[in-house]
Amino acid sequence: MNDVIRRNKLVAFLVAALALLVLPFLLQIAGNAWVRILDIALLYVLLSLGLNIVVGYAGLLDLGYVAFYAVGAYMMGLLASSQLTDTFPSIAAMFPNGLHTPWWVVIPLGALLAGGAGVLLGAPTLKLRGDYLAIVTLGFGEIVRVFVNNLDAPVNITNGPKGITGIDDISIFGVSLGNTQHFFGLDWPKVTNYYFLFLLLVVFAVLICYRLERSRIGRAWMAIREDEIAAKAMGINTRNLKLLAFGMGATFGGVSGVMFATFQGFISPESFSLSESIMIVAMVVLGGIGHLPGVIVGALLLSALPEVLRYVAGPLQEMTGGRLDASILRQLFIALAMIGIMLARPRGLWPSPEHGKVAPGGSLQKTLDDPAVPQPVGPDVSEVTNEDYTSGTRHA
Repeated sequence: MNDVIRRNKLVAFLVAALALLVLPFLLQIAGNAWVRILDIALLYVLLSLGLNIVVGYAGLLDLGYVAFYAVGAYMMGLLASSQLTDTFPSIAAMFPNGLHTPWWVVIPLGALLAGGAGVLLGAPTLKLRGDYLAIVTLGFGEIVRVFVNNLDAPVNITNGPKGITGIDDISIFGVSLGNTQHFFGLDWPKVTNYYFLFLLLVVFAVLICYRLERSRIGRAWMAIREDEIAAKAMGINTRNLKLLAFGMGATFGGVSGVMFATFQGFISPESFSLSESIMIVAMVVLGGIGHLPGVIVGALLLSALPEVLRYVAGPLQEMTGGRLDASILRQLFIALAMIGIMLARPRGLWPSPEHGKVAPGGSLQKTLDDPAVPQPVGPDVSEVTNEDYTSGTRHA
């Protein structure tokens, strides 16, 4: 029976991998715009996986997550464009051909800086919970946005609201992902090249989150999420683990920001507004907080839904003679869809199995064998006194 289950899982994984490899080429038939929507959706999946570490595992409500996204994006924008060489003649003299830092340097720097910003945010908020923590993190996100928006005077560093343009594309072994390539008799435009890069990063992030969830650190985060006082009484260092959750989640946001900047080739403070943070939180909550498949489904749905609804709102605007704004209609449909999901599925589209209950499509033994699920301690018999005990500690 177990061999059959493993074989079925292997077949399902192979089919899913084949579908993901073929998908961008099928979407290219309808136009590169659909592949671009898929690219943006993968970026949101990466962001949601990072936020799920903070909100889903550790139970820390973070409404300023977009700040780490901005940190990574501006790191790429400053180190892989002409912004700094145009502003500072000394830098231009050192790099006469322009400051074009390679991506394999910028990505670790962006992740490190974003992770440091996450720890910096987490340090003064260790004693805050719930609504108070949400307000502080919200303020942090807005501070970062306003900061980069006004950092064009007296010294122009971020170019303010005008943003940074001309950001370099990623080049791997001399192959630029920003140019159309030809492999295996197929055209690989920019959007398809970046699709496979983003897909690789998402798979890597899923593996990290999967291992974290089933590690001691992941179980300690979940203990803090369920009852912080009890976790502290059990000897868990809640301070360090909270800081680690903020730092790990922020690292994902920093890498996502680097990818966003190089993919767009342009960044501005408008891309990192409060609405972006709220949308990322909604992806985690609507998909299934703390559950990796649910988070991925929620991110794909809410990132692709606004673009798909363009094709619904446009015809409705024409039917009413232009009296209804298409953008307002689109926002209305998104809100109605989110309300409908929460009414029909209060715990999310694909929630994690409740403690002690059988996972959908699984067995009780499979659920009990999952290290991420708290294990019941049943009565046992002492080898010495022949008495029942349930404490888990054998008599001497």
